[in-house]
Amino acid sequence: MGGKYATETLEATKGGIARASAILREGGLVAVPTETVYGLAARADKAEAVARIYEAKGRPSFNPLIVHVADLDQARTLADFSDEAEALAKAHWPGPLTLVLPRRADAQLAEAVSAGLPTIALRMPNHPVTQALLRETGLPLAAPSANRSGFISPTCADHVLASLDGRIDAVLDGGSCDSGVESTIVAMREGGRIEELRPGPLAIGEKDTGGDRIEAPGQLASHYAPGKPVRLDVTKPEPDEFMIGFSQLAGDCSLSASGNLEEAASRLYACLHEGARSEKPRIAVAPIPARGIGKAINDRLRRAATPAD
Repeated sequence: MGGKYATETLEATKGGIARASAILREGGLVAVPTETVYGLAARADKAEAVARIYEAKGRPSFNPLIVHVADLDQARTLADFSDEAEALAKAHWPGPLTLVLPRRADAQLAEAVSAGLPTIALRMPNHPVTQALLRETGLPLAAPSANRSGFISPTCADHVLASLDGRIDAVLDGGSCDSGVESTIVAMREGGRIEELRPGPLAIGEKDTGGDRIEAPGQLASHYAPGKPVRLDVTKPEPDEFMIGFSQLAGDCSLSASGNLEEAASRLYACLHEGARSEKPRIAVAPIPARGIGKAINDRLRRAATPAD
């Protein structure tokens, strides 16, 4: 697609990371690899840079952003950490865990990253390329998934370019993501209780019972959509359906022929992208066991199957 930016593809080398750092420092947008999905990064301390994320993605202004940090010391300058939050960060960072914490009054962050909330969502990604980039910039980076809002999340550079080419400055190509499902998001509640706001690779906390309020990314009912109707728990697809198989249920694309849920998570968005590109007008998905990371897979599939308002 065309756009007002000439989107560069940068190799994950010292030179490519330096170029990406320079773009970010100047207020630009760079898609970056993490262990979960590609994120669309901008410096989190500048309102103009953060506004460009919302513009490029077409993201609702009430949907907050995750801020990525290089280390726990940097995170402490942005949020108030309870003992329980400190313990979670030390146990799971770097890794696919996002903590929703009270935002410090003196945090050097653009207001838009919190979308008007008194909290901030923080994560320390476990990907060597983005870790190097965070150290190179010395800045916290706001980075939601690098796709148009509501569409399928990207797990490789080509997926990013499919919806954002011409809308962002660069994509830093770090290969395919390992996990393929976005981070687990938890909020710290009174009394040290941990509440899960979005399921992900880690099973931590009690399930969110907060109804329709939006406290963190990925809570919109309709999300991760391929632009076609999606039917779930299908054992026999219709002729006009692109079938995404699992285990012994084969299809046009298989999440995992061996029934491995970790493999299914890593291939989820790739199969949805393939279904979106197919000539068939609808997508069907085989049943996925609701255990372990299968809970996160089913969460994403339910949102992909929910019609937008």
